[in-house]
Amino acid sequence: MPIETPSQVFQELVEQHRGILFKVAKAYCSHEEEQQDLVQEMMIQIWQSLQRYDPRYKISTWLYRIALNVAISHFRKNKVHQRKQGTLQGQTPLSEDSDQPEKEQQLRLLEQFIEELKELDKALMVLYLEDRSYAEIAEIIGISVSNVATKIGRIKDKLKQRFSQQKISQNGR
Repeated sequence: MPIETPSQVFQELVEQHRGILFKVAKAYCSHEEEQQDLVQEMMIQIWQSLQRYDPRYKISTWLYRIALNVAISHFRKNKVHQRKQGTLQGQTPLSEDSDQPEKEQQLRLLEQFIEELKELDKALMVLYLEDRSYAEIAEIIGISVSNVATKIGRIKDKLKQRFSQQKISQNGR
């Protein structure tokens, strides 16, 4: 059986776990072109780090860590640019009379609210919404499991408040 080259290993790795990269990119970038650029940056970092992968860790955990680190760095570099662009996908909050079904509106609002979170909080929510265990999130982010639970609880409370505020403002119109 032939031995795989680093290039083949890299291609298989990216193909199998492409969803991780795109989910993280979508959480940190509002425009598709930016998302593509961020995914490319992630792939470069994965390629450069491939020889240092420690097989004691799950490959998905290692990939999330790289993807989130690249995304957070990218986010910090482009923070001023993002503020100028406004909310997720440059859109204003959804109005009550929108043609979209209620669930789709709620999902878009959730995406908008997550977009507005601080970098670490956004990373936590991306992983939480991926159904990652608190232990795995702790390993990826580099904080304790109890800290993950506390932070996620606070973020969920913050998101609930945002939804309540949105509902109140829509009913007040």
